[in-house]
Amino acid sequence: MSFRPPQSLTHPASVESGFNVLEYELRAERANSLGRSGLKAEAALAELKAWDANRHSAEQREQLLDKAIDAVWEFFVQREICGFRNGRDVIQRYGVPDEVMVRLGSRRR
Repeated sequence: MSFRPPQSLTHPASVESGFNVLEYELRAERANSLGRSGLKAEAALAELKAWDANRHSAEQREQLLDKAIDAVWEFFVQREICGFRNGRDVIQRYGVPDEVMVRLGSRRR
């Protein structure tokens, strides 16, 4: 009995083909967008963490909380677009507070 290699291995895809160039550009844009979303979420969470009750008002905290919720939500959506389905590592790595996680995806009035 003889084995034949898969068709995808017998004819290597040309790097010059239009499809491969487009696919490369799309992947690069997804990765770039994911990086920007991650930085935005990280900055918003840092601002929320830096809030001090002695120097700032409760209204300012709500604004920072809303900003963090939006940034983390956008980051999770961008991760899903890139194929990353599990968000536990993000929650741990970025230290996303429970109050942000509870309100993800909710709409403000």
